[in-house]
Amino acid sequence: MKTVKISLNSIDKVKSFVNDVTKFENDFDLVSGRYVIDAKSIMGIFSLDLSKTIDLNIHGDQNLDQILAVLKPYIVE
Repeated sequence: MKTVKISLNSIDKVKSFVNDVTKFENDFDLVSGRYVIDAKSIMGIFSLDLSKTIDLNIHGDQNLDQILAVLKPYIVE
């Protein structure tokens, strides 16, 4: 499992993020405080506080480099 911090601070960013992660077979979880949400669920994402950075857990090691390349616009260093 790999964890990165991401920012989803606009509706357009949330929509494009969900479109990007659904292209992969891997499981993705968003963790904000004590809440864990399926990153492929647009309704679940809107239940989080999007003004803060969110931890994205990427499960599985297949396609990891490709996933990180696609998700680069959302990752906060």
